[in-house]
Parts: sequence; structure tokens; C-alpha cells
Amino acid sequence: MFELHQLTATQLLDGYRNKTFSPDEVAKDLVAHIERYEGQINALYAYSPERFLGAAKASTARWSKGESLGALDGIPITLKELVATQGQPVPVGTGLGDQSLAAADAPPAARLSEANAVLLGKTTCPDFGMLSSGLSSFHGLTRNPWNLECNTGGSSSGAGAAAAAGFGPVHIGTDIGGSVRLPAAWCGVVGFKPTLGRIPIDPYYVGRCAGPMVRCVEDAALVMPSLSRTDRRDAMRLPPETIDWQDLALDLSGLRIGLMLDAGCGLPLAQEIEAAVVAAAQALEACGAKLVPVAPVLTREMLDGLDRFWQARQQTELEKLSAEERAQVLPAITEWASAAKASSAQDVVNGFQQTMAMRRASEAVFDHVDFVISPTTPNVAFPAEWASPTDDPRRPFEHIAYTVPWNMGEQPAISLNAGYSREGMPIGVQLIGPRFNDHGVLKLAYQLQSCLALPPQWPSLLTHPA
Repeated sequence: MFELHQLTATQLLDGYRNKTFSPDEVAKDLVAHIERYEGQINALYAYSPERFLGAAKASTARWSKGESLGALDGIPITLKELVATQGQPVPVGTGLGDQSLAAADAPPAARLSEANAVLLGKTTCPDFGMLSSGLSSFHGLTRNPWNLECNTGGSSSGAGAAAAAGFGPVHIGTDIGGSVRLPAAWCGVVGFKPTLGRIPIDPYYVGRCAGPMVRCVEDAALVMPSLSRTDRRDAMRLPPETIDWQDLALDLSGLRIGLMLDAGCGLPLAQEIEAAVVAAAQALEACGAKLVPVAPVLTREMLDGLDRFWQARQQTELEKLSAEERAQVLPAITEWASAAKASSAQDVVNGFQQTMAMRRASEAVFDHVDFVISPTTPNVAFPAEWASPTDDPRRPFEHIAYTVPWNMGEQPAISLNAGYSREGMPIGVQLIGPRFNDHGVLKLAYQLQSCLALPPQWPSLLTHPA
């Protein structure tokens, strides 16, 4: 017997159409489920069950009259707290500085509202969105549902945990160096980072994207028509394009897929991850694709240069706070950013130039292959209380070597679950395509999901609660 909170968004819409169940019934089941587990996971912010239940009741009335409005009417969603929603502050993981109420919904929030998705609440993130961790000075610690002693990753930490825990089928995160894909991998869900500008975002920045975190590729495709609608607030947005996102058919015959196992720098690749990625690549090869070994695109110089630039950017933000406020920020952030004080203006500019070097190197890969398959993360898991897989503010980005080049290069990339470690923790595999071929990446991900055919599995917390 299925439980309503375990259903995908695609399955929910089918159930609404067939009158098997209603948005109201789904919402009530979801609220009860969250009440049982949120206290242990801490994935949600600005969660209002009453508001959520009221919106679901209104959706039920529309469906009962055959007057459903919008492509996602009645689908429960969450938004990362960095995505502004009208009338609420944007704490940015700290609750410091300007905490005025947002005057309008940011583009992803506006598009999903127009589609009549039902907002469950917001999800947590670490300080300034600058840690790949569930640790936040404002939200507290978000834990991984697969093992409460393990980290979710970040910065879309709450979204990854909520998706893994069944707190609704659709969660929107943001990603500037891996912040959708990394927690998706560590939490065993699907995380899609589109081409820069495909999903308009505000505020926009070099490499910054919004993307869905869901439990199957079909749900990522389901929400893309709404999320990808244009919005003039994002000056880096792509021109509107007609795409049949839910057409996921793809003939793999003759496709050249680059297998990238070496990230070029960063943490060494865990053997279990390498084995899972090779097995996934071989599954695509068995379906007709041609595997082509490819060299890494990232170098030590690139990663260290980006680190210097981001240090200076973060130190600038910290200096906008009072001394009392800065003292409340996680030490992992303040210690890391303080290194910028020893950098010259030339150092910072040269660091930013490494984003252009990443762009050139990442785009050049697609002169030789159609797609790339790689690990998403180098490591399987790390402790919940750590600020990063190294827990060292002098080495904060050693785990993003497989993900960050595709932000700077602007290519679409997706992480999906490829299996489990000996300890039962999820292992992510990443697929990347050339700029603008977001649809192709989703198609390839759907084929890989079908080839792997992993049986449905939920965290033991949900099946054997403590």
C-alpha cells in the first residue's frame, strides 16, 4: 500500500485527475508525516501547516469542479529560504543584517504560484549559502534522513533533507558551485542545475541557478515548463523557448558519453563512488552509447583562484554587519573569508579570471563528446556537525571539484542516485550536457534512471523510527 506523502508529483496529478485522492487528503497526510519527523531532521523554515492546508483545500474545490488552474495545481512544494517570497524576510542562513520583508516573490516562487502549486514552507540553508553543509547559525543543524549522524551537504541542505524524507515531492534549491547537486547526491534524490538563465533567478550572479530537487527525473521535467518561464528581473535569463519537457525519449545509439573519473584536484575519489559511476556508465553503454574517457577540466589554479575571489566577496558582505553581528556568524565562514585581507586587488581579479578559465575548459569538452558522466561528490558521507567534508576553513572547496566547473561554464548538470554504500548511504552520479541542452540532460538522466531501475527505498528513519 502506498502512502500519499511517498508519491511523486506526477503520480499526484494522476490521482487528482482520476479522483483517487484530493490535494486536501495529500496535505493532511503530509502534515502528519512532517509532525512525526521534522523534529529530528530540521529541514523546514517558515512552515505554516494552517496556510498550507487552506491552500490545499482551495485546490481540492477546483479539482472537484473540474476547474483546476495551472499545471501544478495542488502539488506541495518548498522553496529554499534564499528564494524570496512576498511578505517574508530572507534570513540567508544567519538572520543578520537587513531582515525587511520581501516586496515580491522571486521568479521561481512567482512561477510556481502562477501554476497553483501549494507552498508547504521554506527550507533551511547554511550561513550566506556558502557552506556545503546543513550547519546554520540561524536555522540550527539540518540532518540527513538516511543517517542522522551524517551531513546533508548544502547549501540547499533543507531541500535535500526534505526531499529524502518525503516532505512533499518538489523542492526548489539554488546552486552556485554544487548547492543543488551535492545535497541531492548525499540525500539520494535528483537535483537538476539548468543552463545559467534557463530558470530566471533574482538576485542573479555568475554561475547562480535555481533548480528542482525531486525523487525522480519525471518530476524535474514536470516543473520545468513553469520554472523556465521568462522574467525580466534576471538580466542573464535565456530567451523563451518552446520545449516539450515531458518528452523524455532518447535513442542512446551512437551517443558519445565522456567518462570523467578524475576531477583534477580536490578530495580523492572514494572507491565505492568510482565503482557506482563506472557501473552507471556501463549501463548506458549497454544501451548503445559509446564511452569516451575524458580528462578533468578543473585545475588547482582554477579552484584556488575561485576561492580567493569568493573570500573577498564574502568578506565584503561580512563588513556590512556590525561587529556584534559578525560574532554571530559561523566561525567556518568568518575564518575562511578573513583570508581575503591578505589578498591584493590583483589577487582577487586574477581569482575571478579563473571562472573564465573554467568556462573555456568546460565548454571545450563538448567538442569531443555529447554528454559527460562523472561522480557528483568525491566522498560518500561526512559528520552532521561539520562545515564541509574537510571541516577546514583553509580547504573549504575540496569537495566541489566535480560540480563547480559546470556553474562557471554554465552547462546543465543533474545528479541522481546510483546506488548505496556498504553503510547504506546514497551515492550520486552526475550527467552534464553542453550549454542550452537542458532537455537532453533530462532525457539522458531518465534513460539512466530506467537502466539502473533501483527499487524504491526510503531512509530507515522513516521505516523504523527511533
